[in-house]
Formats: sequence, C-alpha cells, structure tokens
Amino acid sequence: MNFLNTVAASYLGRIVLAALLWFLGRKAIQLVLDILERRLSKVRVDQSLRSFLLPLAKVSLQVLLILTVAATLGVEITTFAAIIGAVSFAIGLAFQGSLANFAGGVLILVLKPFRVGDFIEASGFSGTVKEIQVFYTILRTTNNQKIIIPNADLSNSSAINYSAYDTRRTDLRLAVSYQSDLKQAKEAVMKVAENHPLILKDPAPQIVMGDYGPDGAILYIRVWARLADYWTMYFDFLEQIKEAFDRAGVEIPYRQMDVRLKDGLGETIRLETQGGS
Repeated sequence: MNFLNTVAASYLGRIVLAALLWFLGRKAIQLVLDILERRLSKVRVDQSLRSFLLPLAKVSLQVLLILTVAATLGVEITTFAAIIGAVSFAIGLAFQGSLANFAGGVLILVLKPFRVGDFIEASGFSGTVKEIQVFYTILRTTNNQKIIIPNADLSNSSAINYSAYDTRRTDLRLAVSYQSDLKQAKEAVMKVAENHPLILKDPAPQIVMGDYGPDGAILYIRVWARLADYWTMYFDFLEQIKEAFDRAGVEIPYRQMDVRLKDGLGETIRLETQGGS
C-alpha cells in the first residue's frame, strides 16, 4: 500500500510539475517573442523578414516546450522523437505543397525579388505586398482587396516588381490623323513633356513616329518620372496632350466607315458611320 501511495504521489508530482512548466513555458514563449519583435524593430530588420521569423520562432519554441513537458511526465524523449519523426514524415508526404511554400518563402527572403511595401504583378494578380508569411504572401490590390498567393507560386514563376527602382518610364502609343501635321503633333507633345513639372529631364523625353496605323500615324512617346509621382504624372500628361492637340488643331483619329450604295438609277449614295471598331 505504501508503494502504491509512493507511486501515486510521484506521478501526481510529475503532473503538477508538467502543468506548471506548461503554464510558465507559454508565458515565457510570449515574453521571448515580444522581446524578439522589439529587438528586430530596433535594429530595423526588414519587415518581410520579421513577418517570417516571428511565426517560425513561435512554432519552434512551442515544439521545444511540448518535448520538455513530455520528458517531465516520464515519456522517453528518444521514443517521442522517433514518433515525431514518423509523424513528420507522414505529414510531409501529405503536405508537400506546404513544404514547397515554406521553401519558397525562404527563397523570397534570401533573394529578395520584392519586399513588403513593393507593388508587384505575379500569378495573374497585382498589388502592394503587405506580408510575407511562412507559407503565403499577402497582397492588397488597388481596389482594396486581399490576395493570398502561395510562396511556391511566387518563387517558381515570373513576377514584375514595379517598385524596384526610384524612377519609372511610361510608354504611350498615340494615333495622329494622316490629315494632321505630324511635325506639329510631335512638337506639341514635346512642349507638354518639357514643361511638365513631374516629368524628368534626364532621361530626356522621346517622341518619335513608330508605326503606320489603320486610322493614323502612331507616335511612340516615352517619358520618365519618379516612382512616387508616376500615376499623377501619367493621367495629367494624357489630359495635357489632348488640350495641346486641340490648340494646335491636331486630330486624334476615330474609327469610321464609308458605305457606297447604288440606287435604281445607277447613282451612288454615300453613307458615313462613325465610331465602332
């Protein structure tokens, strides 16, 4: 009877100690994570790396706590580790995609094709990178939608990073009627570009005739702006070109079709339709 009491007391003591370790361990993990987050912020670690490291550190510490509690309860760690290894292998086979996403996240953080705050286009979506998590990257679109893209897709496919450089070029293709003076049209666009406060002088604006279109000559217009000013410049530049063409009498062509019919007397009737495509 004394032996049973001793064994019961021993197991009860282990259970109490394990519960205490579990309670204190969770508090300690939260404290460590808070300190780690403050430390990473203080040393100005990239936001992309922070959003990746903190969840990883949390999972690692929780696994360590579980192993410690199990050892306190008398579970053989070697046996427990073997069980975890077998379960991990099975889970790995079942979640190969998740492992690929994890590896993709590591590649993104190491190679840095984009960072938090960059505007990118990838996997058929475009938006500002808000978070790079362990398995997914989260974008916010221009119309405020949340897009979640697996990291494996981002690391194994092409992506456009519009925020990679401080300046950006806009490429416009603008049709000018064949009846209009092409030289006058080019001069009107160049004058707008040279006087626009958001268009850079270096590299210099470029306006050339690039093609013959079905409705008019095609001007290729290339101007540069700082990344922060790009869209403001773009929309304002288009508006000012239209106003300059109106002042210079330059016509922007529109689709039209001439239909000629013969009446019963053999005379031609001409019908003109506008618009369409």
